[in-house]
Amino acid sequence: MPELHRLHAGHAPAVLAFELANRAYFAASVSDRGNACFDRFADRYGALLAEQEAGVCAFHVLVAEDGSVLGRFNLYDLENGTAELGYRVAQHVAGRGVATAYVRELCRLAAARHGLHTLRAAVSHDNPASHKVLVKAGFVPDGPAAPSSLGGKQGTWYRRDLAPGP
Repeated sequence: MPELHRLHAGHAPAVLAFELANRAYFAASVSDRGNACFDRFADRYGALLAEQEAGVCAFHVLVAEDGSVLGRFNLYDLENGTAELGYRVAQHVAGRGVATAYVRELCRLAAARHGLHTLRAAVSHDNPASHKVLVKAGFVPDGPAAPSSLGGKQGTWYRRDLAPGP
């Protein structure tokens, strides 16, 4: 059974493999990260780990039994009890409830580990699967998302208020 792990340096090769294998699939619904992202992956990955260490973000990977990455589930801009949620799952597990299950799990962790009370997520209008995931995970529409929040695309903000963690 896949497990959600906090991102660490040892995940780098599997994360890069995941991103490259699913690049075209992701680009169909979210802005492509561009070749520069992959050319400078080690630098960018190190910067992510530094942001996490500083407490600004919390990055997680969904790891399969074979060590491959099946998804990324991230909390950005942790501040004043709120954060933004971002996630992506591999094409070969999409449509099987994986994203919904682990978005729910990340909501639980956001409250329990990080003391967050509100999560927000922006989704482009041309990504109906993510709209469904968020609604199934307890998020509600919270207004329009400007193209500047979605790589030039129009979309919707979603919000979920979290129950306090144990």
